Amino acid sequence: MPVHDAPEDGDVRQTYNFAPGNHGLVYRADLPDGGAGGPSHRARATTGGDTEQQDEASAELEDPKEIRYKLQAMKWGLVPFWTKRNPDYGSVMRTINARDDSLAQSGGMWTTMKQKKRCIVVAQGFYEWLKKNGGKEKIPHFTKRIDGQFMCFAGLWDCVQYEGMPGNPQRGSEDKHYTYTIITTDSNKQLSFLHDRMPVILENGSDAIRTWLDPNRSEWSKELQSLLKPFQGELECYSVSKEVGKVGNNSPSFIVPVASTENKNNIANFFTNAKKEAAGKEEKEEIQNEEDQVLTDGVKVEHDEQEERSTIEQSGTEDNAPLPVPSPSSVKAGSKRAHEANAYDKVPSVKAVKLEGTDVHADSTGTPEKQTGRKTRSGTSNGTKGSPVKPGDKSQKITNFFNK
Repeated sequence: MPVHDAPEDGDVRQTYNFAPGNHGLVYRADLPDGGAGGPSHRARATTGGDTEQQDEASAELEDPKEIRYKLQAMKWGLVPFWTKRNPDYGSVMRTINARDDSLAQSGGMWTTMKQKKRCIVVAQGFYEWLKKNGGKEKIPHFTKRIDGQFMCFAGLWDCVQYEGMPGNPQRGSEDKHYTYTIITTDSNKQLSFLHDRMPVILENGSDAIRTWLDPNRSEWSKELQSLLKPFQGELECYSVSKEVGKVGNNSPSFIVPVASTENKNNIANFFTNAKKEAAGKEEKEEIQNEEDQVLTDGVKVEHDEQEERSTIEQSGTEDNAPLPVPSPSSVKAGSKRAHEANAYDKVPSVKAVKLEGTDVHADSTGTPEKQTGRKTRSGTSNGTKGSPVKPGDKSQKITNFFNK
């Protein structure tokens, strides 16, 4: 539906606990305060230019092409235009709803509104209380469209200007008060367990809404009355927190199902979360114990039961550690072993490593280059006496490199 005008964000109260007397969002045809087919109520009681201006505004709306629709902030609880004093809260509570069967009757307080001041009330859903134990226990339920769209309630609106103070009865108030009511009908089968009444819900963008808001229909008819029927679409209804029963409360959790996992106030979720926290704590403690065990006993290396782990004494290595005994299958028959003592003397695999202050190099296989025709020299000593490391000298022993 088109919108040619809308209120400021602060004019409409956005709350999860909307109560009578709050300002809600209403969608209606952009008409004079007197409704379709006439000037405002105040213009009727005045003379001169004001009446002419209102008549001109009304005449402009006679052409359907000039009809515009707008969103407007209005107070929930209709106050008829003939009201002279600001009503008390009890009086407003009696007009928050209008029964569809009362509109079917001729006459009554709704006559002018149902003919010329029809509107749509926009909301996310509505609350209703399920009564148990003879009305002693009331459980709030929230109902919304299952597709998540906003609800469009059929409603009526009016505009009133109260009379002046007793000391100056001739001067009326210049403040205009816009109010509305929501029309109710029989409950559908889905909500019959909850209550025998429900709001009239119209489909957004449907022909029913266009007919209901059409300002050219200034007389009540059977077609308009036929629109006031139970909603046939899919709805979702579930119990919610009882905290919504207090007008001063407001929380997004009010529209979350009590049985939902998202509801933090659900007692079942409380124990479930407690179990998860306990399990997580036990897992953390188990990991911490394993880490402490490693720090205390060191890393335990496991081997196969049949794996041979015998060693032989080997001299000539850099660290003088015993080396593993080679498996007979690892030595091929007929292979020449020139130096038995150094058969297992290996250097860890490194690539193109050059240490400053040394002449040691290694190829890509990690095997030291052989120097033929030269006398074998010690890997840890160059044969000279007294070669202390000078301060600031970056030279270091090769054993220091492999021990890192």
